[in-house]
Amino acid sequence: MRYRPAPAAFLAATLSLLVALPVAAQSAPPGYPADYQKVIDAAKKEGKVIVYSTTDTKAANPVIQDFESLYPGIKVEYNDMNSTELYSRYLSEQASGSKSGDVVWSSAMDSAMKLARNYALAYRSVEAPKLPKWSNWENKAWGTTYEPAVFIYNTRLIRPEEVPKSHEAFAKLVSSAPDRFRNKVTTYDVEKSAVGFMLAVQDSRNDPRYLDFLRAVGKAGLVVQSSTGTMMERVSSGENLLGYNVLGSYAETRARTDPGLGVAYPVDYTLVLSRVAFISRSATNRNAAKLWMDYLLSRRGQDVLANKANLASVRDDIEGDNDVDGMTKKLGKALKPIPVDLSLLEYLEQDKRLAFIKEWRGAIGK
Repeated sequence: MRYRPAPAAFLAATLSLLVALPVAAQSAPPGYPADYQKVIDAAKKEGKVIVYSTTDTKAANPVIQDFESLYPGIKVEYNDMNSTELYSRYLSEQASGSKSGDVVWSSAMDSAMKLARNYALAYRSVEAPKLPKWSNWENKAWGTTYEPAVFIYNTRLIRPEEVPKSHEAFAKLVSSAPDRFRNKVTTYDVEKSAVGFMLAVQDSRNDPRYLDFLRAVGKAGLVVQSSTGTMMERVSSGENLLGYNVLGSYAETRARTDPGLGVAYPVDYTLVLSRVAFISRSATNRNAAKLWMDYLLSRRGQDVLANKANLASVRDDIEGDNDVDGMTKKLGKALKPIPVDLSLLEYLEQDKRLAFIKEWRGAIGK
């Protein structure tokens, strides 16, 4: 049988079908309103979303990759930086009218809220009804994770029966053997770490004996660091023996592959941090930013966060225990989620901030 070229009309029809296929893959997610397709189409024309984040790229990669697979043709331009750099860069760009991030996503809840108060776009996510009320500030800023602040310890040098289960037990252990724990206890430097400062403020609000705790651990010579990674490294190696107010998401991830690092959750109270996200009012790629925000808060996005990025979900309907429901089963009323609201700004006022740091340093003897 002789080969006959396909008619031109047939080829044209086939090509048009192939071109149309990606559009079908980008239809609105199940349960979303029909007109959400307009947001998707407009976002596709924008072609990208610029994210400024304190979540390191390695941890965020599963989220980025899944978003880009869900919305082909929309690239995530992801910029990770420390919280101080993010705050300063974004503020400077807003003041000068320069190109900036479409979305801010920060673990420094207080400084993120300070930016959100002045620069966030009001956008009620389709996912809003599925989220805790404390995680939504005026449909402008959203809590996206549920991350307890934990104790860490060296598993070779701290016996199982010694592992502290409360802040009081932590302080008693350290003060009972000052020579053993001399310069062996670590936490964030509240002056250099925005997350550390915020957690210290929240400690003072939740624990009436917080200054007593600081004095007890400070007598041994508290070692302060500006990064979670450094604290975990030093505790794992034995250079330090204990750490407190460490982000549990990072500690649990490392402990899975590092037998020298142990993680304990205080049962008297456990602060819970939530990474704050908002869409910039000046976003160049506003529709793509809305897609990113909705995805980040959706069950699919939260499942990726919890089970691939190891960042606990702020929802309670995620597969597995790495979400609000799982954490509540483990710790119950001990959990103290930090609300996403303007109360976070109180200690960012210069006078109050400096007074708090001075009191904190005085309590630890530095």
